[in-house]
Amino acid sequence: MVKKVQVLRLGHRIYRDIRTTTHCALTSRALGAEKITIIGETDYSIEDSVNKIVNNWGGKFKIRFAENIKNEINKIKKEKYCIVHLTMYGELLGKKIKEIRKKNKICIIVGAEKVPPLVYEKSDYNISIGNQPHSEIAALALTLHEVFEGKELNKKFPNNKIKIIPQKKGKKTKKRPLV
Repeated sequence: MVKKVQVLRLGHRIYRDIRTTTHCALTSRALGAEKITIIGETDYSIEDSVNKIVNNWGGKFKIRFAENIKNEINKIKKEKYCIVHLTMYGELLGKKIKEIRKKNKICIIVGAEKVPPLVYEKSDYNISIGNQPHSEIAALALTLHEVFEGKELNKKFPNNKIKIIPQKKGKKTKKRPLV
């Protein structure tokens, strides 16, 4: 059973990727990852947005930026993470998910701009949700869902200030009283 999952987002560019990278971070958090590391331009607006979400909606999720992809991958390898690189050129997730689930620690790599050959070479798995162009956020969500076997859909987020009360129609939230 997987114990730790982190996400590595490659090639963030402020002028182009702010929404996509933010959504990668939010998807990572909501679907069970512990943290996201972003390689690329440091973007404090994303960091602030994600930290506000964690502060209001609860849970323990970290976001950080790093500059060098090679150093980061070497660090992840040294920490004994299994590296799963999401690419439409990879092997199908459905054929490899049982092997991946056996790992204690997984790092899922999500690309942005052109992914360097180093990522393909250093990854334990180059995985695809399908061999057609698709959204990296969708690939991340489906992969996390498969890794956690759907259990992430019932994940609890402790220390939340805001909680959604599920409704058939409309929107309802509950705010924790300030102490």
